[in-house]
Amino acid sequence: MDRLEEFIRGLPKAELHLHIEGSLEPEQMFAFARRNGIELPFADVEAVRAAYAFSNLQDFLDIYYQGARVLLTQQDFQDLAMAYFRRIAADGARHAEIFFDPQTHTERGVAFPVVAEGLLAGMAQAQAELGVSSKLILCFLRHLSEDEAFETLSQAEPYLDRIVGVGLDSSEIGHPPAKFARVFAAARAKGLKTVAHAGEEGPPDYVYQALDLLEVDRIDHGNRALEDDALTERLAREGMTLTVCPLSNLKLCVIDDLVVHPLKTMLALGLRATINSDDPAYFGGYLGQNWTRTAEALDLSRDELVTLARNSFTGSFLAPDEITVHLAEIDRYVAGFA
Repeated sequence: MDRLEEFIRGLPKAELHLHIEGSLEPEQMFAFARRNGIELPFADVEAVRAAYAFSNLQDFLDIYYQGARVLLTQQDFQDLAMAYFRRIAADGARHAEIFFDPQTHTERGVAFPVVAEGLLAGMAQAQAELGVSSKLILCFLRHLSEDEAFETLSQAEPYLDRIVGVGLDSSEIGHPPAKFARVFAAARAKGLKTVAHAGEEGPPDYVYQALDLLEVDRIDHGNRALEDDALTERLAREGMTLTVCPLSNLKLCVIDDLVVHPLKTMLALGLRATINSDDPAYFGGYLGQNWTRTAEALDLSRDELVTLARNSFTGSFLAPDEITVHLAEIDRYVAGFA
């Protein structure tokens, strides 16, 4: 392990953009399929990995939803969550705010409580065994209707004291944030935080809509906001956190090479950018790999790495006193790293 990787691994950090279904490794897919009696359209693990050759977001989503079919029981969701938490604990993560897509499961007959109880059990286990805290964010699938999103919000009602917010994911093109303005207003009225994928493949206008119509607390991705100077200045002025996913951007051909990723530019422009893994089983890297490979490609300085770590906590939905504790831990770590 070189000094850069050593520094990054030990640096306290949080992950704010992670789809828990996207942490389903091929080996897990086959293990869950066996125990649930599901036949997969792949001969073996290698065949699954070979299928992970995406040219765009929709190519990825097609196989993502296919893989999620193996998740049927509360134990499946708990095991899935714990496998993810073990990986990020090894990467120096202290906290994670994870997305889940209940509609992916309820539309195939898996009840909302099965999904929620399994994930919450995994989160509690991670806190107890690994010391990693977490929060749960319910995402609406934007290729479905707003009425279906309202139904999902209704199903979530018994769990809203354990769900910190709602988000918007899935196919971005053709499904603008405006489509979900009413359900986001209803979620805010229930005291939930709001986030939305915007500006990954969609235009800067989608970022404006997320800000002005959904009134989001965070923007997920946001790369294309840089195409609009006024929007970029606004995001910096308002201190809006961007949950950036470098290896995801590379895998989905949002960028051609990590050396041209806009993360360093975002920091230079005063944007509160963070590094995250998105769907790590599909995109070739968990949190630590995203940090290390991006730092190497962009020649990030130690100060820039520390800023990214601090942003991951100040942009989180932790309480102010909890954020203060994590920031102090970062300062101690940096001071003690020779």
